[in-house]
Amino acid sequence: MSHSGKNVESVVSHGLCTGCGTCEGICPQSSIIMELDKEKAIYLPSIKAGCTFCGMCVSVCPGKFVDFKDLNQKIFNQPSSDFLLGHYNNCYLSHACDRKVRYKSSSGGLVTSVILFALREGLIDGALVTRMSKDNPIIPEPFIARTEQEVISACGSKYCPVPANKVINEILKVEGKYAVVGLPCHIQGIRKAELINKKLKERIVLHLGIFCGTTKTFSATNNYTNQLGIDEINISNISYRGSGWPGKLSICVKNNDESYYEEQYLKYYSCEFCSYTPWRCTVCIDQAAEFADLSFADAWLDEVIGVDKCGSSIVVSRTKVAEDIIQKMQLKGVAVFSQITADKVNKSQGFFPRKKLFRVRKYLFMALHGDIPRYNHDELLIPIRVVDILNTIFLYYPRIFFANSQHRLLLRMHCKMVQKIASIFRKDK
Repeated sequence: MSHSGKNVESVVSHGLCTGCGTCEGICPQSSIIMELDKEKAIYLPSIKAGCTFCGMCVSVCPGKFVDFKDLNQKIFNQPSSDFLLGHYNNCYLSHACDRKVRYKSSSGGLVTSVILFALREGLIDGALVTRMSKDNPIIPEPFIARTEQEVISACGSKYCPVPANKVINEILKVEGKYAVVGLPCHIQGIRKAELINKKLKERIVLHLGIFCGTTKTFSATNNYTNQLGIDEINISNISYRGSGWPGKLSICVKNNDESYYEEQYLKYYSCEFCSYTPWRCTVCIDQAAEFADLSFADAWLDEVIGVDKCGSSIVVSRTKVAEDIIQKMQLKGVAVFSQITADKVNKSQGFFPRKKLFRVRKYLFMALHGDIPRYNHDELLIPIRVVDILNTIFLYYPRIFFANSQHRLLLRMHCKMVQKIASIFRKDK
């Protein structure tokens, strides 16, 4: 008798895994390990000896099912207040007052500043964050930061797969109060795990979510370094963003002499790079980390672009805990917050084809993988328009036909065309 439906093997086989690592972090038998799938260039769970088919890994998995109605009710005690943004109390334009932190961070330095503030105030004993590994700088290293120096070492975005939630097993082992930082899928996984593990819910007191425009496979970095003629084994350090805003990607290479490569983040992140998106990301509907206490994003707004080289952040506050921290940080001069409307947040991020086009994209995903994620979100049942179908075909079908190496030039041309059309559309708005 097969037990495949009682562990995450069934999630992986249907292409539903987000690579968040929650299954490894929560497995009571320590029978799951997140391993790099070299062909797909993403992390996927691997079942090792000792699995008892308890089903816990499937229960916490955000890849197969996320009950938006239930989570909103249990976390916020009410339904979602905004179709695009999720439940929120207030939205802010913000930046850290420490310019060194801002300069090193991806935008306004708020994620780092919130964690540092929470540590100094004794609100937390540690935070789940991610840095790049010293031994292999291409590989991300999620860990529990317990000192200010460790928090600062994790500054900046990581544009590669990160199985961050595998570290929640340390939160379960070591008593204390913790913050967690993650993309929407990480936050979803942790919130689901908290529903079935009381200890985890008690110890995680702050959820910091980062807006996500889809993660990228390791092939994105590999393709970029290949274009530069860099062998990845010679890379001693890589920083995807930092050095002001909108930031620069920097790579340090050690051969006989140390070489340093630097590229504007926007040039790196656009065009062909955006084609390296795991298929599961194309049917995600949560761009705004809707189940976090605080959600953070770049402030792509006319009033801040070009005004300050250190950048600003969009901050969405969703809970009383979040509002209390914001007020205390403002009062103590740690960060500056000015209230803005949800419409400005939406405009800043170009929200939201994810939800509006989900019904169209799910059919493409189902054709490729035989299954789709379930969300229990009534508002996804909006009418399908012809323009939505054309949009989906235009954006996603070329990835199927141009995916292999001999067609990369065609894909690059297609992505540049998409980028040009998107920029025209933003100007019209």
